[in-house]
Amino acid sequence: MHVAMIGTGYVGLVSGACFADFGHIVTCIDKDASKIERLRAGGIPIYEPGLDKLVADNVRAGRLFFDTDPAEAVRTADAVFIAVGTPSRRGDGHADLSYVYAAAEEIAGLVDGFTVVVTKSTVPVGTGDEIDAIIKRVRPDADVAVVSNPEFLREGAAIEDFKRPDRVVVGAHDPRAEAVMRELYRPLFLNETPILFTGRRTSELIKYAANAFLALKITFINEIANLCEAVGADVQQVARGIGLDNRIGGKFLHAGPGYGGSCFPKDTLALVRTARDAGTPVELIETTVKVNDARKKAMSRKVIGAINGKDLTGKTVGVLGLTFKPNTDDMRDAPSLDIVPALQAAGAQVQAFDPEAHEARQMLPDVAFKNDPYAVAQGADALVIITEWDQFRALDLDRIKPLMNKPVLIDLRNIYKPDDVRASGFAYTGIGRG
Repeated sequence: MHVAMIGTGYVGLVSGACFADFGHIVTCIDKDASKIERLRAGGIPIYEPGLDKLVADNVRAGRLFFDTDPAEAVRTADAVFIAVGTPSRRGDGHADLSYVYAAAEEIAGLVDGFTVVVTKSTVPVGTGDEIDAIIKRVRPDADVAVVSNPEFLREGAAIEDFKRPDRVVVGAHDPRAEAVMRELYRPLFLNETPILFTGRRTSELIKYAANAFLALKITFINEIANLCEAVGADVQQVARGIGLDNRIGGKFLHAGPGYGGSCFPKDTLALVRTARDAGTPVELIETTVKVNDARKKAMSRKVIGAINGKDLTGKTVGVLGLTFKPNTDDMRDAPSLDIVPALQAAGAQVQAFDPEAHEARQMLPDVAFKNDPYAVAQGADALVIITEWDQFRALDLDRIKPLMNKPVLIDLRNIYKPDDVRASGFAYTGIGRG
């Protein structure tokens, strides 16, 4: 089948490359000429493990193309995917749908014959109805079916998630559109992937409900971690104890400095606004947003308390990991964006290392960036782990200790055993380990 993918951001590029790998002919389209030029030259504008090879293989095979002009790709497409950004709108938390609606207008003027227009971007309930109305207004004669097909990709594992998903959700009202979507995802039938066909509004809400529930799980275990610290319990054992219950499950029960990234912060806010507009507030999610924002700020106080509990003037703090999670360069709503400036405001000099620090260098210009964890430890009064990259999981503590002014390790991801760290002569602070 022929696919046009409008938007070459994280979702669009990964989805387009994976559809091409399924055997479809895919053109990824973006108005940013420099990005398209880079992709044509073999460059990848985002960091995602395995994506560079996937793109190169499918370009070489003649299945994946890049263009700034959507006309030909949309005209010949069986399905046109809208995969543009939907950031939080300033001031009110609503999703900014201006890019989605602009894409719909452009698509309307270009389609030829029956075409399925698929919303891959994360959008509030009712957006598909508005896209349908826009296309009918711009092009009353267009034979188009608007479909919702939300993405459930984890940054750092997106290719695996696309090719071996837990489920595929499709919101459609036209049997012809269902047939097209079944054909697009036919390679997944071999893996017996559940494909759930629903109404369009239901599909749109599934995406928000899923992300809100996962954000709620993270926030819940972080609150339990606070309680563990107060009463002398271990949050990791609590998480394991409740996670073994199949009704609860162990995923997303890892205490830390709070959630961030491209999805949870904006999607929880958008769901809160949608629910309020509908007259049915989701108070659990409102509280989740408030608690998570407060937690990121509380982490800097935790670090300061573990160093000396007060002013950090003259102190050097080494930070390991700045991205919101491992295996990505994404800095959107990363906890480090709250923690690092707070440490600097307390007087500390901050030096840091992250394996994919491209965005971090732009967003944290006053940080001294180093080339490895041991250079970060040099002359530091404390070492803080914010992001749990694999290469931080087996540091040589005996090598690190003499490099530091004071052997203090603050582990905001609980990747070390406290007794092992203390046996190496360090003062250790973790999360929820009373």
